Amino acid sequence: MKLRIIPMTAVLGLVLSGCGGATSDAGSAPSGESKGTVNLAINPWVGYEANAAVIEYLLEKELGYTVETKNLKEEIAWQGFETGEVDAIVENWGHPDLKKTYIEDKKVAVDAGPTGNTGVIGWYVPQWMVEQYPDITDGANLNKYADLFKTSESGAQGQLLDGDPSFVTNDAALVENLKLNYKVVYSGSEAALIKAAQQATAQKKPLLFYFYEPQWLFAKEKYARVKLPAYTEGCDADPKKVACDYPDYVLDKVVSKKFADTGGAAYEFVKNFTWTNDDQNLVSDYLTNQGMSAEQAAEKWASEHEATWKSWIPAGS
Repeated sequence: MKLRIIPMTAVLGLVLSGCGGATSDAGSAPSGESKGTVNLAINPWVGYEANAAVIEYLLEKELGYTVETKNLKEEIAWQGFETGEVDAIVENWGHPDLKKTYIEDKKVAVDAGPTGNTGVIGWYVPQWMVEQYPDITDGANLNKYADLFKTSESGAQGQLLDGDPSFVTNDAALVENLKLNYKVVYSGSEAALIKAAQQATAQKKPLLFYFYEPQWLFAKEKYARVKLPAYTEGCDADPKKVACDYPDYVLDKVVSKKFADTGGAAYEFVKNFTWTNDDQNLVSDYLTNQGMSAEQAAEKWASEHEATWKSWIPAGS
C-alpha cells in the first residue's frame, strides 16, 4: 500500500456503464428504474472489500444505481482510467508514479480527496515475542534473532513473511540495504498472512511479518511493530535504495476525468465518501469473522451509522 510499488496491488475501481451512463440528476430516474450501472472493482484485501460493500449498498439502495462487482489488481484499475473501463479508485495507497502517469501526464484521472483512513505499513512480531525478547522491536537487533525466524522457505536466513506479491512493499530493498540476514517470503494473500499471524500467537511460533492498518486483526490480537530507521521525506524515492521505514499514508480516492465530468450523483457520492479506520475495521470484522455477506455487512453498518453516510448523499438526491 505505498511509495514503492510492486505492480498490481489491488485497486478499487468504479466503472460506469449502461445506456448513456449515469444521469447527472440523482432524482431523475423513474421509480424502480436504474439510473445506470456502476461496475465496482474489488481489491484483494478485506479492508477494500469493506469499502466496496458499503459503496455498493448505498449506491443501490439510496441512489438507485445498479452495481456490478469484479476483481481487479491496482495497476490494472489505473489503466482503466485511460480505456474508460474504470471510474474510481476509492482506497489509493500512495502510488506517486501512477498519479504522475494518469493524472499529470495523460490527464485521464483526477484526485477525489481522502477516504478518511490513515494507512500504516510496517513489520510486526506477536506480542509474546516482545515479552520474551524485549529488544526485538529494535530493527538494529534483528540479525541477532534471525535464527528464530528460519523456515524451510527461507533456508539459512530468517524469514520475513509478506502477503500478496502485488502489495506495495519495500521489503526486499530494506533487507538488502539494512544488511539483514533475512529472506522475504510471500504467503500469497492477505488471508494467508492473517492465518500465519494468528498461528504465531496461538502456537507461540516466532514470526516476523509485513502488515498494515486499517486491519481488523489488531482489535483481536496484539502485535508489536518493529522500529526501522525513521522515515524522512524522499528516503524512499529510489526503490532500490530504500533503507527507511514506511511513511503513514493519507488514503485517498482517484477518479477518471470522464467520471468526474459526467458521473453526476454517483461521482458526487464517491467524492463525498469518507469514514474512519474504526468504521472500516468494523465492516471488515463482519465480513471476516461474523460470516456476513457484503450486503449484510453493509446493511448492518449503514443501519447503525446513518449520521455518517447521510452526508455522502448529494444534495437533492
